[in-house]
Amino acid sequence: MKKIVKQVVGIDVAQKELVVCMGKMYDDWTPELISNKTFPNTLKGFTNLTAWVKKLSDVSIPVRYVMEATGVYHESFAYYLDSESLEVSIVLPNKISNYARTLSIKTITDKTASETIALFGLERKLDQWHRPNGVYKKLRQLTRERLQIVNERTVLKNQLHAEKTEAEPSKDSINRINKRIALLNKQENEIKQELNSLLKTDDTIRNNAMRICSIPGVGLLTAATVLGETNGFDLIRNKRQLTSYAGLDVREKTSGTSVKGKPRISKKGNRNLRRAMHLPALAAIKSNAYYKSVFAKLVAKHGIKMKAAVAVQRKLLEMIYTIYKTGKVYEKNYLVESEVERMESQNALKN
Repeated sequence: MKKIVKQVVGIDVAQKELVVCMGKMYDDWTPELISNKTFPNTLKGFTNLTAWVKKLSDVSIPVRYVMEATGVYHESFAYYLDSESLEVSIVLPNKISNYARTLSIKTITDKTASETIALFGLERKLDQWHRPNGVYKKLRQLTRERLQIVNERTVLKNQLHAEKTEAEPSKDSINRINKRIALLNKQENEIKQELNSLLKTDDTIRNNAMRICSIPGVGLLTAATVLGETNGFDLIRNKRQLTSYAGLDVREKTSGTSVKGKPRISKKGNRNLRRAMHLPALAAIKSNAYYKSVFAKLVAKHGIKMKAAVAVQRKLLEMIYTIYKTGKVYEKNYLVESEVERMESQNALKN
């Protein structure tokens, strides 16, 4: 008789319902999907779902609940599972979609999506998810709210410019737009004050943010955004994983001599994290010799400034991770000296 070695519940999360598939892995490494069911995305639905899983599962083997990060709709259920001390894994949607392409699935429905997630969980070793630190969660909320305000203000400024350049501009319309812009400016300042007050509530997080700000081009807003979006780099194991999470990893498609695609960043990751690195990278290129040389070298190589700026964004994000993990402040000449040592070692090997 085959022995069960792993049990996984794959959940396709929607606003109002949870489409669930229960799967098991046996000791001969063959997966089996045993049952499907749909539950409401409510507290009562959560309790009914876990009770249903308990009836179908082997109590001697832990059950892991696996779901995609679908905006905010998955959060209530994930928090519930964490409060019940159950095993939870939250996976980026692009990982599931890439895995789905390896399966012979012709029709995509909520049911087949939950089955795909269950199979993914059975075949992969996944990290345990825990609810984020309260400070990190609040940082994420505030920085995202500020970004919405900035985007809304940009739209209003464009409207104001269009209104002023008309043949017969309306003074009343201009006044109303200016009042809305003033309100957004006030709200942005309130958010910045809340961020400063929030950081003061936790000395460890504040000290980490201050060390990150020692990097050229990186300010407190950028530090708060990165810490909030990564939950203090929880579940981030290395630089490569971080750049992939941000969507700054490079994708290239080549095959023989006939297929040679241009290298591009994937953009399949946390877009808020990518946006947060844009202005700091431009500032670092102007103010820091190392990042300026990296930028100039890449522009000289392929002539595309934006592509070179993205490379600096990636290096800055990696440096933030290094500063956070080592607990040390940024040293101005460290990267330049490291580059010189690397070049000298290469020349020594050639000689």
